[in-house]
Amino acid sequence: MSKILIACGGTGGHLAPGIAVAEALQANGHDCRLLISKKQVDSALIAKYEHLNFIKTPGRAFSGGILARFASAWSLFSGYLFSRKLIQQQDPDIVLLFGGFLSVGLGVAARIIGVPIALHEANCHPGKSIRLIKRLATRIYLPDGVRMKGIPPSRVRYMGYPVRQDIKHVLKANAARNLEIKVPHKLLVVIGGSQGASALNDWVISNFEQMAKVGVSIYCVTGLGKSSKSTIHEIDRNGEDITATLVPFSDRMGDVISAADLVVSRAGAGAIAELVRCRAPSILIPYPYAADNHQEANARMHEQNGAGLVLDQSTIDTLANEVIDLIFNDWLLSKFKSNLERLDRFDSCKCISEDLEALCRAGELARVDRLESAI
Repeated sequence: MSKILIACGGTGGHLAPGIAVAEALQANGHDCRLLISKKQVDSALIAKYEHLNFIKTPGRAFSGGILARFASAWSLFSGYLFSRKLIQQQDPDIVLLFGGFLSVGLGVAARIIGVPIALHEANCHPGKSIRLIKRLATRIYLPDGVRMKGIPPSRVRYMGYPVRQDIKHVLKANAARNLEIKVPHKLLVVIGGSQGASALNDWVISNFEQMAKVGVSIYCVTGLGKSSKSTIHEIDRNGEDITATLVPFSDRMGDVISAADLVVSRAGAGAIAELVRCRAPSILIPYPYAADNHQEANARMHEQNGAGLVLDQSTIDTLANEVIDLIFNDWLLSKFKSNLERLDRFDSCKCISEDLEALCRAGELARVDRLESAI
C-alpha cells in the first residue's frame, strides 16, 4: 500500500478531480490525504465524502495589490513550512498537485525532502502554480494537445480530467425526479462554477419570463453566498406552470446536468468535463477575468470538438435568443450529444491512479536499490 498526499483545495475545479483520484486510489487499498483550503466552497464540497481524509491547510491566492501580494507571499512561505512538517509526519511515497495556491508549498517541500511529485493541469492554458513548479515534477498530466516548454515528453501523460464517480449520466426524467422538480417541456440548467456567476444569475432573473412563455423551465446553481434557495413561477402560453429554481449549491451535479436539455455554464475545465460525462449540450460563457484567459481557451476547444457553442459575456443580451433557437433544435442537440459521447472515451481516474501506482512502485524499487548499494 502506498501513501499519497494530494493538494487540491481552493476551488471546485481543483478539489473535484482530487476527490475523484483519491477515491480510485483508496478503492485499490492506498492511503490518501487531501489538502484543502479553509474556504466555504471546499467545506461544502467535501461534506458527502466522509470516507476520505481531508486536511485543512492555511493559505491564500497570490493576487491583489501590494499589501495583498505581500500577504500572499507570506502565506506561501507558511504553506511551505506546514507542508514540510506534514511530509515529515506522513512520509508519503508521492505527492499529487492539482494547481492553485496549496500546490506551491507542498511541491517545493516535497522536492527538497526528495519525495516524487506529480502535477495535474486541467486547463488548456496551464495556471501560474503549475508553470512555477513544473520542472520539479516527475510526471505531468495535461489535456490533449497542450504543451509545456522545457518539459521532456517522457514526463508528460495525456489522461484527461478525472470526474467523480457520482457524476454520471442518468435518464432525464429520473434526474428531474431526484431533484424534485417538474419540467413540463424543456429544461435549461445554468451553472456559474463553484464560485457562482452573478452575470448568469442576473440573466436568469431578467429573462425567465421570456423563457417561461415558450415553455422553458430553469434550474440555476447560483453559487454559495449568491442567494438562498427559491422558486419563481410563471405561466406559459398554454396555461401551464413553469418554474425557475435557484439553489446556491448542489451536491447532486450528475442529476442537475443530466436533467437538462441545454446547459449554460462558465468554462472551467471541471464544468466541461462534467458536461461531457453527462452528455449535456451547452452554451459556454467564459469568465472574462479568468487567469490567462484560460476559460476562453477551454470553451473554444469544446466548441471545436462540436460539443457546444461559445458566447462572449459582452454579448449576453443575445443569450435568450441563442437558448430558444438551440433548445428546440432536436437535430443539433442530438449531434452535440453524439460528439460528447465520443469525447468521453476513457476513464481518466483509472488511468491516472494506475500511473501513480506505477510511479510509487518505481520509487520503492529505487529506495531498495539505494539501500542495497549502501550495505
